[in-house]
Amino acid sequence: MKPLPEALAIARDEDLDLVEVAPNANPPVCRIMNFGRYKYEQEQRRKESRRKATNVVIKEMKFRPKIDEHDYTTKMKHVERFLAEGSKVKLTIMFRGREVFHPELGLRILERVADQVSDIAVVESAPRQDGRNMTMVLHPLKKAGTRTKAAAVAPAAASVSEPT
Repeated sequence: MKPLPEALAIARDEDLDLVEVAPNANPPVCRIMNFGRYKYEQEQRRKESRRKATNVVIKEMKFRPKIDEHDYTTKMKHVERFLAEGSKVKLTIMFRGREVFHPELGLRILERVADQVSDIAVVESAPRQDGRNMTMVLHPLKKAGTRTKAAAVAPAAASVSEPT
């Protein structure tokens, strides 16, 4: 514990700054440090944490109740790619004209999609109709390429055959 003028003199001799760390303490606590370098390091830590934060992206795929098989498979490839990238996918069934009186057609398509991607995604919000659209949101289970060790070892162990 040093008086303020002496602490300032020490800081100036070492070409550093005297920074007040705890102003509410009795007596206030100060620290001799390079304040410019401290601010720079804080900014670098803040940037690094922003870089590590994941942004949740919601991709949308629109279907029609009378979708053809080829169109369905093409759209499903896109949905699977979006989920593999780690994005959420909002599936929308758009009803036109009298199609709105047959929501079971849209529900059948959404259930088919959910079954097809059940190994890589889970249904976050169940199918619900709002006006002329029926929507459902899929959430990816994990990012692409993150297999557990047990899952990676199990197929190899199963393929080893015993000599007869």
